[in-house]
Amino acid sequence: MTRLDDLRAPDRLKGDLLLDTVGLYCPIPIIRTAEAAVKLDGGRIIEVLSDDRVILYDMPAWCRSAGHEYLGYREEEDHWRLFVRKK
Repeated sequence: MTRLDDLRAPDRLKGDLLLDTVGLYCPIPIIRTAEAAVKLDGGRIIEVLSDDRVILYDMPAWCRSAGHEYLGYREEEDHWRLFVRKK
């Protein structure tokens, strides 16, 4: 099993689309990410802000099931910043 520490995103990584889901809880951040992915071209990166710790597990699982690439997360003061590359 992959450890969360192994999934940290590089500081220089930026998204093509910023999706703010702070204050929203499972499953809404994943649903919003899926909706955003439909509108993007392949290869684009979605940057998701969330304060729901469960997303650290849900986002990689959703990426595996949906065929997208999970690029990792960065922990910030009061939320996480996650990165998904649309396939």
